[in-house]
Amino acid sequence: QVQLVESGGDLVQPGGNLFLSCAASGSFFSFITYTMNWYRQTPGKQRELVASIDSSGIYYTDAAKDRFTISRDNAKRTVNLRMSALTLEDTGVYYCNLHRRTEDYWGQGTQVTVSS
Repeated sequence: QVQLVESGGDLVQPGGNLFLSCAASGSFFSFITYTMNWYRQTPGKQRELVASIDSSGIYYTDAAKDRFTISRDNAKRTVNLRMSALTLEDTGVYYCNLHRRTEDYWGQGTQVTVSS
């Protein structure tokens, strides 16, 4: 059974920074073969992809490009999301996702609130 636990969500002022982390544990195939994703669900919207990282590279959506940085540590089985220049529109629940072929695992989410 695979478990993903996110941390780092907080209340931050506009223009501020946050560092989210996700730790994977349990029994699964080689961690390095999984794509690690960060999704978010903002109020009134569907869950959306924010950033993705795997052996072929890194992908950012337009909302995250130039402001967010995704990274992973395969030895520690963690994936991080460094967020800067946060805006009100970044408020939401951020989810860690581990994906490989037909496998999909999700964390419980961590709340990010951007407010003055």
